[in-house]
Amino acid sequence: MARLKVGVLISGRGSNLQALIDACADPAFPAEIVLVLSNKADAYGLERARTAGIPASVVSHRDFADKPGFEAAMDEALRSAGVDLVCLAGFMRLLTADFVERWRDRLINIHPSLLPSFKGLDTHARAIEAGVKFTGCTVHFVRPAMDEGPIIVQAAVPVLPEDDAHALGDRVLVAEHRCYPLALRLIAEGRARVEGERVVLSHGAFLAEEPVLNPPA
Repeated sequence: MARLKVGVLISGRGSNLQALIDACADPAFPAEIVLVLSNKADAYGLERARTAGIPASVVSHRDFADKPGFEAAMDEALRSAGVDLVCLAGFMRLLTADFVERWRDRLINIHPSLLPSFKGLDTHARAIEAGVKFTGCTVHFVRPAMDEGPIIVQAAVPVLPEDDAHALGDRVLVAEHRCYPLALRLIAEGRARVEGERVVLSHGAFLAEEPVLNPPA
């Protein structure tokens, strides 16, 4: 079976990009990254891509008079590279509904909370302030509204009494690096599909059945 061709959009250091690069380095993995695009020329993720031998380019939003022009340039680059699926990995620009709809059900994102809780920024500080006992991360298909869309994979991370936003964020990031490659694998193998506004898992993709308590019983 041909590997799914993936484009990754980044704005910064690209730690989730690296997790995807590492997964795709296995020839048996069902997807390959064919293009990394950044809206910032100094994004360290570009160096990660080049080190791995992956084509990497910059499409700066500052070079365009408006967002549609910027997104049209990204769209052209992705399509020219033959991209089948786009992964947002720390891409810090809100996308228009037009771009999202052009890539509907072929555009995924990772967010550092258990959506639909704590959309937007400062998720870890807000989780601590709210007193939740679990937070985590979510990989989801993108919809025009911010941090919305059918959920593919989630990981729950306990909030510890001594946590600050930095410590909690570090542990959530470890979970992110596991979730994103898993979500990509499920999509590439055809085991995750969108029905309505929900993701249906099939062909051996089983959900955990046992509850997890925090604090433990």
